Amino acid sequence: MSESLEIRRKRLLMRSMRRGIREMDLMLGSYAGRVVPLMTERELDAYEDLLAENDRDLYQWAMCPAEAPPRFRRLIEEISNTFREHVTCF
Repeated sequence: MSESLEIRRKRLLMRSMRRGIREMDLMLGSYAGRVVPLMTERELDAYEDLLAENDRDLYQWAMCPAEAPPRFRRLIEEISNTFREHVTCF
């Protein structure tokens, strides 16, 4: 039995808010709260793939989106744009 779209969205929202690194909890939780309810199934697939990545990698990519792998770059840029004034690439 496959999960409903509503249940999937709720699960991804929870995964976004409970990452383990507080900065990622805040960044992804805020982003997901705004966009996950509006995402298509294809967009949810891409976001779920992103959530499977290591928190340390996600944090590095969020701090400098140009370093993110090409398949995640658009999502990372959207997430980073939410916090643009706090993001600095070194």
